[in-house]
Amino acid sequence: MDLALYDPEVGYYARAVRRSGRAGDFFTSVDVGPLFGELLEIQLEEMARLLAALPRRSPQSPQSPQSPQSSPQSPQSPIPNPQSPFDLVEAGAGSGRLSADILRAARTRDRGFYDSIRLHLVEASASARAAQRATLGDAADRLASAGGALPASFEGALVANELLDAMPVHQVVMREGGLREIYVESVGSRQTHESVGSRQGLRLTEGPLSTRELQAYLDRLGVALEPGWRAEINLRAIEWVRDAARRLARGFMILIDYGHQAPELYSAAHSLGTLTAYSAHRAAGAESASAPEWLQDPGGRDITAHVDFTSVRAAAEAEGLTTIAFVDQTYFVLGLFERLADPQSAIRSPQFKTLILPGGLGSTQKVLILGKGVGAPALGGASFSRRAT
Repeated sequence: MDLALYDPEVGYYARAVRRSGRAGDFFTSVDVGPLFGELLEIQLEEMARLLAALPRRSPQSPQSPQSPQSSPQSPQSPIPNPQSPFDLVEAGAGSGRLSADILRAARTRDRGFYDSIRLHLVEASASARAAQRATLGDAADRLASAGGALPASFEGALVANELLDAMPVHQVVMREGGLREIYVESVGSRQTHESVGSRQGLRLTEGPLSTRELQAYLDRLGVALEPGWRAEINLRAIEWVRDAARRLARGFMILIDYGHQAPELYSAAHSLGTLTAYSAHRAAGAESASAPEWLQDPGGRDITAHVDFTSVRAAAEAEGLTTIAFVDQTYFVLGLFERLADPQSAIRSPQFKTLILPGGLGSTQKVLILGKGVGAPALGGASFSRRAT
């Protein structure tokens, strides 16, 4: 999965600047239009004001967290600038379309906030990185860094929209004798595992677990898979969240993705697993497990799996972060739209309806907001409801 998605020569994401939208293979909230970026800008501006009101950090006092449930500064208070720069890190930024929408909204709504932003775009694809300045256009003056890795340290907010679900996963299956792992090998290679399906030179095989951490992962969750159930375990996402949490000196993380809490993800409702391939807006999942489509045309289609938000949240909290909100995207949007310049027009727009659509982006996309050294403020994006379906 790692090779098929990220190999620098043949990987799905490495070979094209853009994969989503009407001409691509799947559709994201960014493809809906600039409204998603405008709403995120409102939330980020509020976060910047909260950070600006906190006492300045010093070597003797690395963090000065606000007391729980406090709101240190009103939405109308000015942002000190440039004494309080705000690092905006977008991970999995692609060509930078979401950040461009955020920056243009900030320049229109609050020039002080715009001027305080130091933008860091993190993207694995060299071709996508090469297009970032052109995508940002007249907002490229805010770009502080662009590369394949997160900044060593930053203070502000990290945004990751549909990043974790695209990280390579381990797929496992429970058998009467215990947990087994699903592997991929080429037809004609030396056979070391039991073959369970083949297609176009590749086949799935079952074998022993590649790492004990897979069983330990399920044990920590108290998950007991029934015989025949398949599941995906995203160790890469947990490693990434831990690393990001350590690099965040103070501020917030906004993680937006397809996924569930662990009791739902590892249940009978998802007993076939959630690993899915996308091509030309057509999804093919585990219903064809004997010869799944993700074995076809490696590097030519997207491969994704739903995120286990329980484990992501636990990993972040173990690194000192606090969970501020976990809501459906519908409720995140509804908590912010009234702060738009013309909320009534927004309600009538197709963009708004698509972002909150039940059964679509509104309920399948979850928003996890985490904080470090900021207490537990009542954020706009969590004001409508704390519900996640």
